[in-house]
Amino acid sequence: MAGCDSTSREVEESVEPPASEEPTSEPPVPGDEEPLPLPEDPVVVTPVEPAPPEEPRPPPPMFQPGFHQALRWSHSTGSVTFRLRVPVGRAGERVRLAFRAGDGSLVLRKATVALAGPDGSLASAPVAVPFSGTPGFSVAARTRVVSDPVPLPVQFRDELAVSFEVQGALGVSAIHALPGSYVRSGAYASVTGPLGGTPWDRAVGLATVDVEGPPARAFVALGDSITEGYIDEQDDTRLAWPSVAEAQLGVPIVNAGVSGQGFYDALQNLDAEVLSLQGITDCVVLLGTNDLSALDMGGLKSRMNTLVSRLQPFCRLWVGTLLPKEKSNHGSYEVVKQQRLEMNAWIRATFPDVIDFEAVTRRPDNVHLFLDGLEVDGIHPSAEGHRVMATEAARVLREAGVQPGPGVLLPAEGEP
Repeated sequence: MAGCDSTSREVEESVEPPASEEPTSEPPVPGDEEPLPLPEDPVVVTPVEPAPPEEPRPPPPMFQPGFHQALRWSHSTGSVTFRLRVPVGRAGERVRLAFRAGDGSLVLRKATVALAGPDGSLASAPVAVPFSGTPGFSVAARTRVVSDPVPLPVQFRDELAVSFEVQGALGVSAIHALPGSYVRSGAYASVTGPLGGTPWDRAVGLATVDVEGPPARAFVALGDSITEGYIDEQDDTRLAWPSVAEAQLGVPIVNAGVSGQGFYDALQNLDAEVLSLQGITDCVVLLGTNDLSALDMGGLKSRMNTLVSRLQPFCRLWVGTLLPKEKSNHGSYEVVKQQRLEMNAWIRATFPDVIDFEAVTRRPDNVHLFLDGLEVDGIHPSAEGHRVMATEAARVLREAGVQPGPGVLLPAEGEP
């Protein structure tokens, strides 16, 4: 039993600590420690210059519109080649084209783009424009087709020759605003000399030219015939106030004006003609003239507010006051006069960013009349009227901080 007990229990023994490990009753006093020996060779510490902060990386290039037309109407044709001469308000290294079908199917067999030369000729080699890697496309009515990007360096306000071989129904503008354009029966998209054929000055088929470059401000103007640029029977989009303001500011202001439209039409076509654009930062709205007397004031304000609410997520909004109107083609002129004044007062009091077109085009002694030389028919501004409107728009936008786009050098004041 004794042996069994000795293996089942551990025996605890008391162990005395060695003398050298006796705990001290007092903590060491700082400074009493023996100093450590210095190294034989002193350590030299070289100061390190802080690394310079990294330069912020420039934002990547993006496509933004340099030309646009709202192609509300439809034109049908056999197998022809159009060569449109279009100005672009943006600089960059690549371009991208968007075409729009009319009220029927459209077949585009080939398209090219180049710098425009005189009399329908090309000033640079034509660049083939593919669509998802193929030379052309076939689409149903009212379809918008965007091309692949193609290399073509362009400068601000260069003019392009866009040639395309098509058959079917194409979207088309109401007014004749692209002088220097041509149409010819057959397939001639790659011809470098004058296209020949017949002069053709309506925007047709080609809805938009996007240009890839550094991100910048890009405007679209919404309106009626005043914005589209109607002056007389033979017009030029380069004389319309958006294009003239573009040249003065050095930023693209593309044109989504449609002759004859009011708020209802603009709202119905907003997705196809405006919201389909990519890279827009600002919108200028000059609408309501064609709705005067057709709607009461409640209707006018409601539709403007609806348009504004749809545009606000898309762009910064600028609202223009309505120009003088010396007569009315529809409805009571007395009602038109009263509503126009009330509408302009409401615009000035309601919207933070206003371009007061009325203030620079009206006679000082009669708010309903244009200054001499600024109108052609009592409703539409003359070329000089468009220039005055453009100068006011450019002034307001410039004072709000709009600067010329990257690489755009504007002539000094007084220079051509």
